[in-house]
Amino acid sequence: MSKENDELLKLTSYVQISKYREKTLKSIGDEVKIPTHIAKDSGIRTNHISKVLSELKSKEIVECINEEARKGRLYRLTDTGKDVLNTIEKNEKKKNNQ
Repeated sequence: MSKENDELLKLTSYVQISKYREKTLKSIGDEVKIPTHIAKDSGIRTNHISKVLSELKSKEIVECINEEARKGRLYRLTDTGKDVLNTIEKNEKKKNNQ
């Protein structure tokens, strides 16, 4: 196992221990979204989404592409975030096929 792989596993675990983090990641997917749309798609209240986005941003799983905006901030997954999401989805597929 490589160090990169270990880091990916740690981040995947970090996301999976919180349903809010996992739902937020899945909601964003390959898109760029504002927190209101993420909240709507995931069924999580907007105030929770803000906290979750802040947590994910600190781990460099998501990034804000218009930090200077007071309203309508745009978020997308970083490459690491995409890797985490792919790992989660792969694990779910495996589990469903058993």
